[in-house]
Amino acid sequence: MPRPHTKALLLSECQEEHDALEEFLDTLTPEQMTQPGIVGEWSVKDVLAHLYEWEQMVLGWLGTSQRGEMPHVPAEGYKWNQLPALNEEIYKKYRQLRLDEILDMFKESYQQIVETIEGIPEETLFTPGLYPWMNKNTLAAYFTSCTGSHYRWARKEIRKGFRAKK
Repeated sequence: MPRPHTKALLLSECQEEHDALEEFLDTLTPEQMTQPGIVGEWSVKDVLAHLYEWEQMVLGWLGTSQRGEMPHVPAEGYKWNQLPALNEEIYKKYRQLRLDEILDMFKESYQQIVETIEGIPEETLFTPGLYPWMNKNTLAAYFTSCTGSHYRWARKEIRKGFRAKK
């Protein structure tokens, strides 16, 4: 799927993919959502915690940049080639939380992401290398990766995991 090139398309993809994920999640029972081993060792709840954390990371990168500081991207102590280790840390950070807590966090984070994108001028979203940590990428690319593309990945991986369990 091509990357959105307007703010309206970015928000549309974000909403469409989020809605598709939510519709799929609505078909699952709480037991299914907490069953381990659906995506690797993760449960659906763990996948949602993963999505939540990545949304919060992109919001953090932006907020730190807007204060004139340099964020740790992707996270303090990690480089992009260390994502498996970072994702494992995220899993450990949230695995003890209850499903209802994760669902509430994910819902609130989604609203925060949408409101943030809505509040950013289109030119700012699509200016390559706006902040030094972005290299030649745009904010829109980071938002796409942490929202629409990530929701699509989650839905596909969860479906695949449940099919493999049958």
